[in-house]
Amino acid sequence: MNNFAFVNPVKILFGKGMISEITKEIPLQTNILVIYGGGSIKKNGVYEQVTNALKGYQWFEFSGIEPNPHYETCMRAVEFIKQKNIEYVLAVGGGSVIDATKFIVAASCFDEGDPWRILADPTVVIKKALPFGTILTISATGSEMNTYSVITKNETQEKLSFSSPIVYPKFSVLDPSVTYSLPPVQTSNGVIDAFVHVIEQYLTYPVNGLLQDFMSESILKTLIIEGPKALKDPKNYDVRANLMWASTWALNGWIACGVPQDWSTHMIGHELTAFYEIDHAQTLAIVLPGVMEVLKEEKKDKILRLGREVFSLQADSIDELIKDTISAVESFFHSMNCKTRLSDYNLGEEAINRISERIEKRGWQLGEHQNIKSQEVKKILELRK
Repeated sequence: MNNFAFVNPVKILFGKGMISEITKEIPLQTNILVIYGGGSIKKNGVYEQVTNALKGYQWFEFSGIEPNPHYETCMRAVEFIKQKNIEYVLAVGGGSVIDATKFIVAASCFDEGDPWRILADPTVVIKKALPFGTILTISATGSEMNTYSVITKNETQEKLSFSSPIVYPKFSVLDPSVTYSLPPVQTSNGVIDAFVHVIEQYLTYPVNGLLQDFMSESILKTLIIEGPKALKDPKNYDVRANLMWASTWALNGWIACGVPQDWSTHMIGHELTAFYEIDHAQTLAIVLPGVMEVLKEEKKDKILRLGREVFSLQADSIDELIKDTISAVESFFHSMNCKTRLSDYNLGEEAINRISERIEKRGWQLGEHQNIKSQEVKKILELRK
C-alpha cells in the first residue's frame, strides 16, 4: 500500500426530512445564496422544504445551472454574489449544481486574474472560498462529500476540472426520498457515474490495499444489485438509500487512500461531452470497455479480480475471464438502459480524430502509468464505434 494522508471534514445529514436540519448548520444573521439548476426542485417539493427551513434568514436565489455547468453561467453567479454581499452558499441539486457551486465560491474570492485559471492553470493554489453546504437531489457524482469540480467553458468547448480542500462542503443533506421523481435516464446516469468512479480507483494494479479493494467491491456490488431495481421501482426508499450512500462513498476519498488511480475514462469522456454534449455518464459507458480492452495486459490482475469478486465469473482460461469481465461491465450498462457505442450517438471517425488530436495538442499522458497518449486514445475509441 502506498503512503497517504487523508481527511474528510464533511458532515452528512442522511434520511427523510433532514432538509429541515440545515438551520443548525448555517449561522443566523448570514446572507445566503441558494443555487440550483433548471427548476425541478420546485416540482418535487425540495424548494418548498428549503424555503421553509430558511425562514428567518436573508437569502437570495440563483438558478439555471446547466447539466454540465458552464463557466459563463458560474461567472454570472460570482457577480451576483459580489453585488449582494453573499456570505454563505447553499447548493440544491445534483453533481452539476454542486460542482458549479465549488467553482463559484472559489472564484468569488479569487484575486489572481482570470478565474478560469482555477481550472486551466495547475499552478494555481486556492487560498480562500465562501463557505457552503449542499442538499443532494441526485445520487451520482459524490461531489457532496469531496473536493472535485468539473466545469465547461462553452465558448471554447473545454471541459476541465479542479480540486482543493478549500471547497469541501461544510455539510451535505442526503434524503433518498427526493430522488423518487428523477427521470429514468438520470437514475441510470447516476448509477453508471458512481460505478465508473469506483473503477477509476480500483481497476489499476495491485498494491495489496486489501481493505480498499473490499470496500470498492462492496460499492460496485451495491450499484449492480440496486441500480436496475431503481429503474423498476423508483419509489423504493431502501433501494434509493443504498444507491445514494454508495454513490457518495464511490468518490469521497476513502477508497482512493494508498492505491493508484487511473481516470483516463473520465478524461476521454469529458471530451465527448465538451464537443458533442453527450451526458457525462453515457460517455463513460462508451469509453470504459475500450480502456479495459486496450489496457487489459497491465490491468490484468485487477480485471480478473473484478470478474471473480464482483461479477462471480469463472472461466477455463485467463483470457476468457478477461473477455467475460469486460462483457459483464458492458452488459451492466445495458441493464441500466445505457448505450455503449459511438455509433449509438451517430459518431464515428470525425469524433475519434477530433478527440485524439486534442489529447495530442495538450500533451496529455493519461492512466495510472501515464502511458495513454493520443495514439492509445484513438485505439480505445476505434474499438467503441
